[in-house]
Amino acid sequence: MSKSAEAFRTISEAATELDVPQHVLRFWESKFGQIRPMKRGGGRRYYRPSDIELLRGVRSLLYDEGYTIKGVQKLFREHGVKYVGDVGRRVTTGDAPPPLDPPPPRPTVSPPSSKDPTRARRLTDILDRLRATKDDLDAAITESTKAQGGD
Repeated sequence: MSKSAEAFRTISEAATELDVPQHVLRFWESKFGQIRPMKRGGGRRYYRPSDIELLRGVRSLLYDEGYTIKGVQKLFREHGVKYVGDVGRRVTTGDAPPPLDPPPPRPTVSPPSSKDPTRARRLTDILDRLRATKDDLDAAITESTKAQGGD
């Protein structure tokens, strides 16, 4: 007899339903703080239907859509739990994933004020050092590639 859609799932049942090993679910919990199954005595996990939808969304984004862990974390940050849960629900129904809203605009940094020449000079010095470091890294990468027989 199978459980109803509203029933809580153990980690074993959730892993079977999502076709992933149990350790993957535990790993995802460590990487995505939004996944929080109920824990009972002895640390036993119970996944609510909303947890299963969220896990299904994470699974789809990682395995089907080709996102990385960092990419899914960014989706959580920029679009929220609801978006990832919607992906999971749509996997169940066979619908297309929800469209992404553009992320909120990043705050702009105004250029240093000409009224503070010391600050402007310090920032210019930092920028020059960063550019020099980038050039050094580029040269090291090129040298490493040549030493390995590339190019």
